[in-house]
Amino acid sequence: MPSKLTHNVSSAYLEAASRLRPKQGRQRITAYVESYEDIAFWRPLLSEFENEHFYFQVMLPSATSLSKGKKMVLMNLLDTSQLGQHLIACVDSDYDYLMQGRTAASRRICNTPYVFQTYAYAIENYQCYAESLHEACVQATLNDTPLMDFSGFMRAYSRTIYPLFLWNIFFYRRNDTHTFSMHSFHEVIRLREVGANRPERVLSQLNHHVEVRLRQLQGRFPQHVAAVEQLGQQLLPLGLEPETTYLYIQGHHLMDNVVLKLLNPICARLRREREQEIRRLATHRVQMQNELTCYENSQTSIKLVLKKHTAYRSLYLYEQMRADLRDFMKSLMPPAAPQTQE
Repeated sequence: MPSKLTHNVSSAYLEAASRLRPKQGRQRITAYVESYEDIAFWRPLLSEFENEHFYFQVMLPSATSLSKGKKMVLMNLLDTSQLGQHLIACVDSDYDYLMQGRTAASRRICNTPYVFQTYAYAIENYQCYAESLHEACVQATLNDTPLMDFSGFMRAYSRTIYPLFLWNIFFYRRNDTHTFSMHSFHEVIRLREVGANRPERVLSQLNHHVEVRLRQLQGRFPQHVAAVEQLGQQLLPLGLEPETTYLYIQGHHLMDNVVLKLLNPICARLRREREQEIRRLATHRVQMQNELTCYENSQTSIKLVLKKHTAYRSLYLYEQMRADLRDFMKSLMPPAAPQTQE
């Protein structure tokens, strides 16, 4: 008589084999994405919703050129009978989510059920998820020494830039991209030189720059001050709070001018400390050189680690994407046959 363990293993095997069965007989849903990195980001999420009826193929928007990007994705969705049943778009939200239909692009992204968005500005914002930063440093340096509270730092950073971010969004929602441009906003909120010993000191410098620009905007546009404050309340239901602002600013800027500015000196210090430990513990020169070489070969680029981790899948915005896809897949399923009464 087969044991319970054997039965469980057999059931797990059959379930796995069922998922790996040939795709013939299932309908393909093509998912257009913006870039190569987006393929890696969207593939695991879409895989969660494959079933015996449908599977996804994630690809760039053009089979005839190397053209990429959000505009190319949306252009390829125009005037096609396949839209919805067999073709979807998966794109970065940029500012379109926060615009809430105040621009043509925002209306298309927010109101089209076959266009799925990140809700955060871009995939880089997920990769910079605050709760994952310590683990990223460990993976990059193989040193688990906690040098700072990364989550606390990102919350403080977000609170600092939040009032200025509202001004930036306020003008963009009025289709004014010049009065206080994204570039001008980024110049204020970037991190300057971050020290490895007291990295939190950079926040006081940041706060000074933000306060200067805030006074300039409030002095120049006193008639908008109340409207900007009201905008903060309007955006709360979208998940934008003072402590989550970093999720909604431009992803490349966040990665290159904030998070990596912070992590690079931290990782450099962690590596130095590990190397000093090796030199201290080595009993002879050959052992020291061998151990240092082994450690050097085992390290990873912090930027590569950020691009590969998946800790962001617990983030509330990621669950929002799951909910959208769950509803979409339900809409594709044929209605259940009515039960006949005997």
